[in-house]
Amino acid sequence: MEAVLGLLVISAGVSHGLETSCDAREDGCQCYAALGGTVYLQLTETTAYNQYSFYKGSTGARTEILKTKNDKWVMRDTPIKDRVHFFINNGTFRLNNTIRNDSGEYLLEKLESDGRLSGIIGLQLFIEAPVSSPQLSSECLSHGEMKVSCSSEGDGPQYSWTLDGQTVRDTETSPGEETNTTITLKKGLSGDLTCTVRNTINSDTVSRRISHCPEHSAEISSWARSGFNVFVYFQLAEVFILLTICLGSYCFYKKKTCPQEQDDGE
Repeated sequence: MEAVLGLLVISAGVSHGLETSCDAREDGCQCYAALGGTVYLQLTETTAYNQYSFYKGSTGARTEILKTKNDKWVMRDTPIKDRVHFFINNGTFRLNNTIRNDSGEYLLEKLESDGRLSGIIGLQLFIEAPVSSPQLSSECLSHGEMKVSCSSEGDGPQYSWTLDGQTVRDTETSPGEETNTTITLKKGLSGDLTCTVRNTINSDTVSRRISHCPEHSAEISSWARSGFNVFVYFQLAEVFILLTICLGSYCFYKKKTCPQEQDDGE
C-alpha cells in the first residue's frame, strides 16, 4: 500500500551553479569542479615581473599548458587549448566544459626575472558530477510503519533527513547503493519530511507532507488474501457436491432399471 503523500514542495539548492572557483595559491590544495561546468583557479596574485609555467601532471611526466612572461601569456598546443583562458591581470586560470580527464595533478612553477626557479605550487583537481534533484518514494509496512526512499544521481551523494524541521532520529537507516538511501519511520509519525542530498559540488532538497500509515494495513491485506482463499474453497466444494449428486442419481437410476431388464429376460 502506498503511503499518503501531500503537496510536493521542492527547495532547490545550488544544483545549477556549474561555475566553481578555488584558491590554489597554497601548495597541496585540493580543488573541485562540476562535470561539464567551468572552474576558476586562482594561481597567483599578479604575474608582473615574474615568469610562470603551468603544467598538468607530476614532475616526472608533465605537459606544459601555458607560459607567462612580462605581462604576456602563451598558450601551448594541448588537447585543452580551446577550453582554457588565463587572466594575466589577476593570475586566474579558467577551464571550460570540464571532462573527467581534466582531473589530476597540476603544477605552477615561478621563475625570477633572471630565470632562477623560486617556487613550485602543486594542486589536485577533481571533476565530479553534481547531484540531481532528489526523488521520494514511500510504502506502508506492517504495524503502521512507513518506508521512505530518497534517490539522486551524481558523484558521492550524502543524505540527511528532517521531519518538521527536526533531524529524524526515530528511524532505521538501510544502507544501499550510492544513489539511494532508505529510512523507516515508526508508527504514528507524520508531517513535512525533507530529504537533503549533497556532495562537494552542490546540494538539493525535496520535501513532502506525509500522513501516517494505517496500523492494520498488513492485517487488511492478510484478510483480503484469506477471503480469496475461502472463495476458492467454496467454489471447489460446490463442484464436489454437484458431482456427488450426479453420481448418486446415476446409481439410483441403475438400481431401478436392472430388475426390469432381468424379468424381460426370463
